[in-house]
Amino acid sequence: MKILLILIFLLPQLAFAQLSTLNGVVRGATHQPVPFASVAVVGTTLGAVADAAGHYELTGVPVGAVRLRASAVGFAPIEQRAAVTAGQPQTIDFLLQAAAADLGEVVVTGVSRATEIRRSPVPIATLSRREISLNANTNVIDAAVRGIPGLSAVTTGPNVSKPFIRGLGYNRVLTLYNNLRQEGQQWGDEHGVEVDGYDIERVEVVKGPASLLYGSDAVAGVVNLLPALPSGPEGRLRGEALNEYQSANGLVGNSLGLNYQKSGFQTSFRASHRLARDYRNSVDGAVYNTGFRELTLTGMAGVSKAWGSSHWYLTLYDNRQEIPDGSRDSLSRRFTRQVAESGLDDVKSRPLVSDDELNSYAIGPLHQRIRHYRVFTRTQLHLSGGELHLLLGAQQNTREEFNHPTAPGQPGLALRLTTYTYDVRYHLPDWQGLQISLGSNGMGQLNRHQNATDFPIPDYNLLDAGGFLLLKKPLGKLELSGGLRYDTRLVTWNDFHLAPNPATGFVGAAGPGAVGAELPFPAFRQRYQGVSASVGASYVASAQLTLRANLARGYRAPNIPETGSNGLDPGAHIVYLGNRDFRPEFSWQQDVGVLWHQTTLDASVEVFHNYVQNFIYQGRLLNEAGQPVVIVPGNTTYQFQQSAARLFGLEATLNWRPAALPWLALNNSVAFVNGQNADAKLLERQGESARYLPLIPPLRARSEVRATLPSGQGRLTGTYFRATVDGSARQNHFYALDNTETATAGYALVGLGAGTTLATAGGRPVVQLIVQVDNVFDTAYQAHLNRLKYFEYYAAAPNGRSGIYNPGRNVAVKMLVPF
Repeated sequence: MKILLILIFLLPQLAFAQLSTLNGVVRGATHQPVPFASVAVVGTTLGAVADAAGHYELTGVPVGAVRLRASAVGFAPIEQRAAVTAGQPQTIDFLLQAAAADLGEVVVTGVSRATEIRRSPVPIATLSRREISLNANTNVIDAAVRGIPGLSAVTTGPNVSKPFIRGLGYNRVLTLYNNLRQEGQQWGDEHGVEVDGYDIERVEVVKGPASLLYGSDAVAGVVNLLPALPSGPEGRLRGEALNEYQSANGLVGNSLGLNYQKSGFQTSFRASHRLARDYRNSVDGAVYNTGFRELTLTGMAGVSKAWGSSHWYLTLYDNRQEIPDGSRDSLSRRFTRQVAESGLDDVKSRPLVSDDELNSYAIGPLHQRIRHYRVFTRTQLHLSGGELHLLLGAQQNTREEFNHPTAPGQPGLALRLTTYTYDVRYHLPDWQGLQISLGSNGMGQLNRHQNATDFPIPDYNLLDAGGFLLLKKPLGKLELSGGLRYDTRLVTWNDFHLAPNPATGFVGAAGPGAVGAELPFPAFRQRYQGVSASVGASYVASAQLTLRANLARGYRAPNIPETGSNGLDPGAHIVYLGNRDFRPEFSWQQDVGVLWHQTTLDASVEVFHNYVQNFIYQGRLLNEAGQPVVIVPGNTTYQFQQSAARLFGLEATLNWRPAALPWLALNNSVAFVNGQNADAKLLERQGESARYLPLIPPLRARSEVRATLPSGQGRLTGTYFRATVDGSARQNHFYALDNTETATAGYALVGLGAGTTLATAGGRPVVQLIVQVDNVFDTAYQAHLNRLKYFEYYAAAPNGRSGIYNPGRNVAVKMLVPF
């Protein structure tokens, strides 16, 4: 094993291969250049992005027979073979055909090897950086939600969005950054994803159980956020400067990216900073304590050679995020702020927030600070017809929630999570057409309280590991795939005592002999294990029609709050109580899809049914008289419970590009999910109010009309105009038990956008400008998955509006300057 590791890390320095250069022009069916098209060497990490004139250059291409793939938004991808000769640059041009969508796109998430989307039996969707840039997003998850049907997000303000896939989220959706699992207390309601959205080149989403490849926490699916590798001319420093402004919260974003490559060596760096004040809407005005200040640094260095590739990544994320609580004056509905500690705080006597505070970019005393650091390496080796993939990573997430108004420097919640991750996979050489992949992945975690006063969970240790076998067999038009996996997870913690701290006046961690010591978290040791499996098929009935189906068994071990909670989460204003006797969740999901793909029309229908055993959810804790239990005044009390659940629904898309109007595109999508409690005894005991699962998104539809002007002889290229309508139906199917959720009215939001790229006379892009207006008519609405909808202290309000509303009209301007 030691020899293998030494070879993996020394090969980048020892290996030598003959390389060459390829260049050419990517054009459309009208022979006009396709600006910013992507050209890649299939099976490698080599790739380049064409300039505004469609010209590309690939350097460091290994000698021999290679496959080249060209793709662009709005066009069907095309592949060409080439025989690369050492020291002899070659010109290879591409001619792309228009397509409304890209079902032939290749993905790497949720599959054993790079696979076309339409040949994957597991539903997978993608979103490119260009599509992300067209929208006014506060974070990358919001961007993905706009572009991928079936993906939604639970939000707490504009910069905290937790991905949900087909009605399931939190620890059931695994978020990856460049295939490294994101670990950062994601069980919390007010914790977002700690990545630089400006650095994401592509988002890939697996919709359905992905436990086969990723183990526990992927039982509902995967969101993989992929940064770009360097592209461009050999030996020349390239980069881009990005500036952004959004009117709804005064967001100011700036980002600088640099990249360089030569003779197979690649390196990149990006620094991004975002600053926002309280967001606004027509009902609430400025929503107090929803601003943030965020800094991200990302660096990469690596090599890409004929033998494979090896890349090292380092990211540093620092975010100060305000914590809203929704308190207001009962008559004027103006926001108020907390000035006394919870035991002495009278919500009705809080002082009003001044206009200066609402318009200030300064971060308020009550906020959270999140710091997330990653270092990891990804290595790919070609070995005798097979491929070895290795990922090793370490990350640390530090979260502090400052919720003491009389001691603003004292954090209430202060947790430091350290995670070590590994993922190793070997793709064997094909044997009589059979593709076999073996692998193992897992992690070790240590979660420790720092200088805190609130302790919702204990300090704990976690060890997780799993191994899998994947098979894929093409049989002409039919392709079969499947696999089997075993996982084990060990969770332990020692007796964790709390006692009053005379030095601070608050409760703190203490030894068992401390004065007033209590034991809210007795020692715990539990091993969870489970088997995941999947079997599926795709059938290319014709050049246009593809049919696919998949049956998957997913597995998820209970997370720490679900088993060990016994305290207040101050950000959520909820006292959580865990259950030590929980068993793992297991899901059985069936997927059936019909995909139609041709030059002018793409359509798809995906239908799913998911039955979850031992489903874990939060239920309001009641006493013997049926009244809510209050442990901490002003905060509700929930205890995690377990039952069976059933979810079913569909996603459908229809994208049309008229042959007579190749510059026009009409894109439509719809997504529906219904989540119901399948525990007959619970339904008999609690009645209709317990019928539906919590946090189920309503029926959602999105339509877009986009006109892209043909590139002429002028200096403007890629000019487009777009109009969108994003509608959500009324949600009457909600978790009504204990008044946890309420019905949510439907709404429709209209958006308008335009953009263009100014190029030099030689075709080199100078600046890209994007203008987007969301919620054009300033509609007042509350999304069903917006947690701020329930931030209300009064039974009735003078204006008849309860809770906090989503942002109003938002005008966004982006400017990108490449160099």
